[in-house]
Amino acid sequence: MNSHFSLAVHSLTLLAHQSERAASSSFIAESASVHPVRIRKVLSLLKQHGLIRSKEGAGGGFVLSRPPEAVTLWDVYQITSKGTLQPRCPEENPSCDVGANMKHVLGGVFSDGESVFGEHLDQYTIADMLKKCITN
Repeated sequence: MNSHFSLAVHSLTLLAHQSERAASSSFIAESASVHPVRIRKVLSLLKQHGLIRSKEGAGGGFVLSRPPEAVTLWDVYQITSKGTLQPRCPEENPSCDVGANMKHVLGGVFSDGESVFGEHLDQYTIADMLKKCITN
């Protein structure tokens, strides 16, 4: 899994935390301790999939498009990381029973694993993440 997932969850949780005002990409980047360009890439993905929207002009920035209770970590994973748990297999060797089938076999195992992981992530919302951050 890449860092886009954790940066997306961080960004969405921060936006939920300060829901009364928009946040600039620089503000979000500072909170996540990353370069603003990295955050902008993640924010672009979130905006493209309708989880956030941008406001132009004075006081502009990014805000949530949905209530934090309506955004699950599975939603975020599917946008930022879907398929990244799949193993990287070498080219198939058609002259070997194992080599000809390993990519397919492992792919099925990891696809099933990703489904189970998705069921787990689907139990947590951005509102849950905010609650955990505030109570720690």
